[in-house]
Amino acid sequence: MNFGYARVGATDQDVKLQHDALIKYVDEENVYVETIGGNKTERPVLDDMMSKLRKGDTVYVWRLDRLGRSLKHLIQLVEYFNERDVGFVSLTEGFDTTTRGGKLVFNVFGAMAEFERNLIQERTVTGLEAARARGRRGGRPFTLTDKQTETLRKMYNSKKHSVAAIARTFGISRPTVYRYVNEDRGNSN
Repeated sequence: MNFGYARVGATDQDVKLQHDALIKYVDEENVYVETIGGNKTERPVLDDMMSKLRKGDTVYVWRLDRLGRSLKHLIQLVEYFNERDVGFVSLTEGFDTTTRGGKLVFNVFGAMAEFERNLIQERTVTGLEAARARGRRGGRPFTLTDKQTETLRKMYNSKKHSVAAIARTFGISRPTVYRYVNEDRGNSN
């Protein structure tokens, strides 16, 4: 069975063009029209359509940007279709995963997205290592003054106060109490 998915855009609030293109390939009752903008994460109409998809079905869209919020989201959706043996066709771009050529193009998109994710991860790790080498440390900055830290450590070392009581006194979490107790504050910034 063929399904069509149309969505309004930021500038085009009319789906007539999309609808007219889709009904050439899809029965009108199987055209799903989303009236929520693309940046919204909840898409009830898309979810409804996807719940009806079965092996061998094909999803048609007018343009690729009508389906996914981003390239990453588009790839996730097409991977979802692929895992369930559901075809995907974008009419404007001529993208069709039911053909060998379309599957190749999709795999190139997927490989490029994975490459981009790996580059971002690599840059992040490199940046964190460089910051650590310069004596900088990530995470939330210390909020207690030197005097408060000294008082906290005295309370902890006296063994008269529980960690929970110390945390309540200073308005911090128990792990933060341990961080203040175990770290030399002078080397943390």
